[in-house]
Amino acid sequence: MPEKTWLKVSNIDTFYGGFQALWNVSLEVKFEEIVALIGANGSGKSTLLNTISGIVRPAKGSIEFDGKSIDNLEPFQIVTLGISQVPQGRRVFPDLSVMNNLILGSYNRKARLKKEQNFRMVFELFPILKKRKDQLAKTLSGGEQQMLALGRGLMSNPKLMLLDEMSLGLAPIVINNVYKALREIRERGITILFVEQNVRRSLEEADRAYIMEAGRVVLSGDARDLQEEEEIKKAYFGI
Repeated sequence: MPEKTWLKVSNIDTFYGGFQALWNVSLEVKFEEIVALIGANGSGKSTLLNTISGIVRPAKGSIEFDGKSIDNLEPFQIVTLGISQVPQGRRVFPDLSVMNNLILGSYNRKARLKKEQNFRMVFELFPILKKRKDQLAKTLSGGEQQMLALGRGLMSNPKLMLLDEMSLGLAPIVINNVYKALREIRERGITILFVEQNVRRSLEEADRAYIMEAGRVVLSGDARDLQEEEEIKKAYFGI
C-alpha cells in the first residue's frame, strides 16, 4: 500500500456549544486506503467526519489534507481541494431528478471541468442510475438512493471520500453491492474513510480501522489484526 499520507488529523477537540464531542483525536489516512471508523452511536464518528469537512471547527489540534492545513477552511473550499462527504441518511433531493441530483454534486470549478468524465464514472459504477436518470429521487428504492448519494459525492471530483453509515437500513444484498462499489471506487484512485456500526463487515472491507468510544480513539491498527483483538471480540462480537 502506498505510504503517502493523504489526511492527517492531529490531537483535535471539537465542541457543540458547551458539550465536548471529541477529545484529543488523531488519525491518518494514506493514499488509496480504505479506512473504517468504528464505534457505537454517540461515540463521535460523525462529528469527526463533520470536523474534517469543515461543518464544525476543531477547538484544538490540526487537520491536514495532502500536506495543506484545512482546519480553518470553509466547507466549499475543502470540497474544492478534493474531500467529499456523503452524509448519513443519504439526504438526496427528493423532488429533483436523478440527473439533477448528480449535477448538484459538480458545483465546484474543478468538478465542473470534469463533469462529463465524472458522469461516465458514476454510470459505470451504478448502471441503474443511468436507467433512472429522469426519475425523481423520491421514487428510488433505499439502495438506489444510497447509490445516488455516492454518485453525487463522486461528481465533486474527490480525492478522498468521507462516507457516513452508508449501509444503514439497507438489505444485505444491497449492502454487498454498495461495498463492491466501494472497492471499485478505490481502484479508480479515490481514498475512502467510512463510518460504520457493523464492526465485523467493516473489518472485512477496510485496510485499517480506528475504534472510537465516548469521543476518543481507543484502538487502531490493521483491520485483520483488529479482528483478533480480545477487546474487539468481547465488545463487538460477543466472544
